[in-house]
Amino acid sequence: MTGKVFAEDILQGKVAFVTGGGTGITGGIARAFAAHGARLAITSRKEDNLIPMKQFIEENGGECFAVASDVRDFDAVQNAITKTVEHYGKIDIVVNGAAGNFLCDADQLSPNGFGTVVDIDTKGTFNVCRAAFEELKKSNGQILNISATLHYLATPMQIHVSAAKAGVDAITRNLSAEWGRHGIRVNGVAPGPIEETEGMKRLLIPELQDKIKRKIPLGRFGKIADIENAALFLASDAASYINGVTLVVDGGSWLLGTSLA
Repeated sequence: MTGKVFAEDILQGKVAFVTGGGTGITGGIARAFAAHGARLAITSRKEDNLIPMKQFIEENGGECFAVASDVRDFDAVQNAITKTVEHYGKIDIVVNGAAGNFLCDADQLSPNGFGTVVDIDTKGTFNVCRAAFEELKKSNGQILNISATLHYLATPMQIHVSAAKAGVDAITRNLSAEWGRHGIRVNGVAPGPIEETEGMKRLLIPELQDKIKRKIPLGRFGKIADIENAALFLASDAASYINGVTLVVDGGSWLLGTSLA
């Protein structure tokens, strides 16, 4: 949780639809949004992955609706959006956090492996944005896309994710320009290395952790709470004139070329 950095009712009355909202960074965002007044809809490929988060939010006084959908399947996403609107009556905020990743040298990466990550991250982000457009237009809502910093310079063994997240950043910029006239803000958050996540466990071997940490200007890895705070800010009225920005939350590490590999 994010503690008391923000007023507890900063998102009161808002409905947030969060993909990948059962675990990790977007799970943290879901918890933080609920703790600050939003009603949550969370989606993942398997509903079983969502139940612990739904129970956590409800046990802590929030509202959470869980609906299964694969972001690669537009019809499934549209169905999840429709069910969310039937349940809550509207959608104000969309958070695109569904993602795939693994380490692989480019010369060993299969076309299917490359395509799967692009389909989840880039195509999935577009599918959710497009499916939610009409509802966001009604609510003067907003989109928050979870990106990364891997593609800012170059990250070995991450060509698939770098390409996918570059596409996500392009979606953020283009939709902010096109949909701003409808009152829809579109922004992003680009986390650096974040502790407590499955990605860190899988992608950053222990021997490299101290070496990489020393290269981060703030001298530490990020925490999920750091991303929660950035997301809460961008989703709040305090950011009402911020549109088309991908906010980097990495302690300044990308400026020095700090890499996960």
